[in-house]
Amino acid sequence: MQGKVVLITGGAKRVGAAICRRMHAAGANLMLHYRTSAGEARLLQSELNGTRADSVALIQADLLDLKTMPSLVEQTVQRFGRLDALVNNASSFYASPIGDITLAVWDDLIGTNLRAPLFLAQAAAPALRRSQGAIVNIADIHADRPLKNYVVYSVAKSGLVAITRSLARELAPEVRVNAVAPGPILWPDDATFDEVSRQRIISHTLLKREGTPDDVAKAVHFLVAEATYMTGETINVDGGRHIAI
Repeated sequence: MQGKVVLITGGAKRVGAAICRRMHAAGANLMLHYRTSAGEARLLQSELNGTRADSVALIQADLLDLKTMPSLVEQTVQRFGRLDALVNNASSFYASPIGDITLAVWDDLIGTNLRAPLFLAQAAAPALRRSQGAIVNIADIHADRPLKNYVVYSVAKSGLVAITRSLARELAPEVRVNAVAPGPILWPDDATFDEVSRQRIISHTLLKREGTPDDVAKAVHFLVAEATYMTGETINVDGGRHIAI
């Protein structure tokens, strides 16, 4: 990854920050996107630039605004001269049970998890074709195993897996497109899942434990830097939950 440039959405904290650290440690320069987490983004930028000067830049944008997509790519290329990989990590996650689904809920969950990755990939395609680059989408095991009461989120992530396959065909042979589907890695910051719920979910994994954000980051790094003959694939990083009964 030495000298390569990676644009990572939602990179300021949680799994996004782990992906940033992993890619940066491998030698990449980063354009770190955030929406509202300005404080976390600046702290991470300072941390990484302290290791390698001028290697991380920040960009703020609301991914629900499609007009910002070309600018994200343009500013990355202007800052670093190229774009080698796009990691679509930014996501909204909350319940949307039948009876409570509104147009606003649909627009937000579909917008962040499905529409933004597609339009950002479209904007990035010319630069990625020039660099023979890669796209990695962060999906979810609930793309294949819908989570009860999370109808719209599950639909959005299922669509993201489909987009991964479609883009792999559309952008070949210059650009590889793959996805990572995490299982129980980090819980929401709120009290959505109590301890009983968490233990029940963990018990459904084959490895009987949670994963870590770096488990996801390692898979992303593999797909960007090492999996040069893989495209259209989704790697499950879920402790085997996707095959557990």
